[in-house]
Amino acid sequence: MSPAAVEYLLFDMDGLLIDSEAIYTQVTNTILAPFGKEMTWEMKAGCMGKPEREAAVHLLSFFPDISLSVHSYLEQRNALQDTLWPTVPLLPGAKKLIFHLKVHNIPIAVATSSRRRNFELKTGHLSELFDCFEGKIVCGDDQQGAIRGKPEPDIFLVAAREALGRDVGPADAASVTDTHLAERRKGLVFEDALPGMQAGKRAGMSVVWVPDANLLDVEYLGEEKADQTLKSLEDFVPEQWGLPPYDA
Repeated sequence: MSPAAVEYLLFDMDGLLIDSEAIYTQVTNTILAPFGKEMTWEMKAGCMGKPEREAAVHLLSFFPDISLSVHSYLEQRNALQDTLWPTVPLLPGAKKLIFHLKVHNIPIAVATSSRRRNFELKTGHLSELFDCFEGKIVCGDDQQGAIRGKPEPDIFLVAAREALGRDVGPADAASVTDTHLAERRKGLVFEDALPGMQAGKRAGMSVVWVPDANLLDVEYLGEEKADQTLKSLEDFVPEQWGLPPYDA
């Protein structure tokens, strides 16, 4: 796809715009510590980008020998996380890029697997940045469970269609037209997680992948490949995608 075709941008949130993945790891290992267990990056990679319960089921599948239910794990995790979310910082490059896109009136939206309540807790102290999205935020629990979790493409299609008004069609492949596909190709997704990168590609959009360095050592057998991989959002060059340069 020609970079000049990019007309709108969709952003994951956790681990991409905000440094929340460190909190997820800290809290999970605090809960696992009494059992003598610890979450590895191989385990974490399979959790990233998934809805809350689905991620918990995946994690605990690695520890069948401990007496910790999904319900108990989530109850403990949510209580600990709630105390830490108001302290989560922005990641490098996020503010510069989002402010730049806002100034140039480039359509942008957030597509996060986080529940709506958690989104509010994580971003309440970061309104300067998240106000730039003007309410164009899609969370994992919106539409009462109708949005399948990543790596399914649903959340990016919903964000493009309902938050930005793009004619990308439904997630049901049988109902997708050439017009829908052409509109999808105009979208650029930013993701840090492997399931999120896959979701963006399955949505028919280009993907800029900004993974934690630890993810590069995790075996990946999926077919989908990112269009660009960056160490940080600070390394993003807008004009490579037909967008106004920073010095414009």
